[in-house]
Amino acid sequence: MIITVDPGSAKPPYEQVKERIDGLIRAGELVQGTRLPTVRQLAGDLGLAANTVARAYKELEAERLVETRGRNGTFVLATRIRVDDEEARAAATMFARASRRAGLNFAQATELLQRTWGSGDRAPRTQEFG
Repeated sequence: MIITVDPGSAKPPYEQVKERIDGLIRAGELVQGTRLPTVRQLAGDLGLAANTVARAYKELEAERLVETRGRNGTFVLATRIRVDDEEARAAATMFARASRRAGLNFAQATELLQRTWGSGDRAPRTQEFG
């Protein structure tokens, strides 16, 4: 895990640390279950006060990206890969076209999307609409 802090940046050091770890999680470079360095270790490596790193970890915890387990350390809770607007728009366009080809109306396509969204899985190959 590579984290750097720019002392000349307008952003406070804790925010730089938080954003870098958040970015590594979103990029999938830090996956669920990865143990982060201790607050003292990371602070020492970066030449920061322990409270600075502790604040970054606390904010990441508030966003449910990491979890501190007492003396066991701080762990990545979930991987959140960032999808930019263009990718999401392209996927939505493909879904809309496929839904039309399948003969689904907007309400049916929306229902299918909601079911898939909630399950976290791919849509079933066959679907009945009543």
